[in-house]
Amino acid sequence: MIKRAAIGAVSALALTLGAGQAMAEMKIGALVPLTGDLQAYGETSLNGIKLAAKHINEQGGVLGGDAEIAVGDTQTTPQVGVDAAQKLVNVEGVAGIVGALSSGVTIPAASSVTSQAGVPQISGASTSPEITTLNDNDFLFRTVPTDAVQGIALSEITNTQGHKSVGVVYINNDYGAGLAQAFSEAYKASGGKIAGSVAYEKGQASYRGELQRAAEGGADALVLIGYPENGITIIRQALEGGYFSKFVLSDGMKAPEIIDSIGADYMNGSVGTAPAAAGKGAEMFKEAYEAEFGELPPKPYIDSAYDATFLLALAAEKAGSDDPKAVRDALRDVSSPPGIEVLPGEWEKAKKLIANGQDIDYQGAAGPVNFDVNGDVLGTYEEWTVEDGKIVSKRIFLPES
Repeated sequence: MIKRAAIGAVSALALTLGAGQAMAEMKIGALVPLTGDLQAYGETSLNGIKLAAKHINEQGGVLGGDAEIAVGDTQTTPQVGVDAAQKLVNVEGVAGIVGALSSGVTIPAASSVTSQAGVPQISGASTSPEITTLNDNDFLFRTVPTDAVQGIALSEITNTQGHKSVGVVYINNDYGAGLAQAFSEAYKASGGKIAGSVAYEKGQASYRGELQRAAEGGADALVLIGYPENGITIIRQALEGGYFSKFVLSDGMKAPEIIDSIGADYMNGSVGTAPAAAGKGAEMFKEAYEAEFGELPPKPYIDSAYDATFLLALAAEKAGSDDPKAVRDALRDVSSPPGIEVLPGEWEKAKKLIANGQDIDYQGAAGPVNFDVNGDVLGTYEEWTVEDGKIVSKRIFLPES
């Protein structure tokens, strides 16, 4: 049994989820932004984490007790995220962490906290290519594919819109820089022209200088790689200043709040990409989410956060222990073939198979989770667009390249 801290001793919020009041045999940390940038995604990702814990606890729990979720708010700020991770590890005594969302938080949290303490960390949203080669002692995993692939996907949908030249504005962090580079390389290789590529700092009142530089040389559209909080300001000023009227958006900009703030008349026709899955696992997750919370929001990372939570618990059940290293060592055993397929929500089935000594292969809500040697997964992408003021999925695809 790992040590338990009093809730009042830490700023992280501890939530015991599910039926029953049994002492938790496994505590899982949730490193999510509940304030600041990416708050809109942090709240829904936490719903995915809560749903996984509920399924686990209602179907027998993990290691004889309930799964307990301890939450740390990252504010999408590196130092705040590191501090929250330290509290989850050193005070809460978590067996594993789900998060963070931003690569700019996940990387320092993994480098300075979880990889040093020997605690597995699974991000359901961090897509920076830098994570692939990060020196994390094999304690950092993710349930979303790298932006090395999303850059190709983003380039493909830009081409399908007929844009021959684009300006790129991206948030100045690991996520923004990595995806901007991957997109630019793929787009130029396909014959497209980058009129200007400019990083932006969050929290500014004006981004007109960045927009002007991105538009220099002529551009058909703006490729915006960022988050809603500042992305809304950038789009509004792009329209007001006449810099751009057509937009290609990254996964971090797939949020209805943007349409509500800018107006459907201006956002209709905008397109974007985001990691997404199709198939039985995705449908089962959607049904379960809607039964618990109502309509599934058109936002990324909810399903992948669910998967990360479910996997940590599966690994503990497989290892017969909530010791963090034992959990890490069992992650690939429960998520890779060969093995009997386990789908989202099928916790009781998985427990029985593990108890009988049978191998399992978790097929997630966000797709297969076959971790490679770097803790990465492959994945497919969604092409989405704004139609009549709503985010609409056009297709799920694997980039041709």
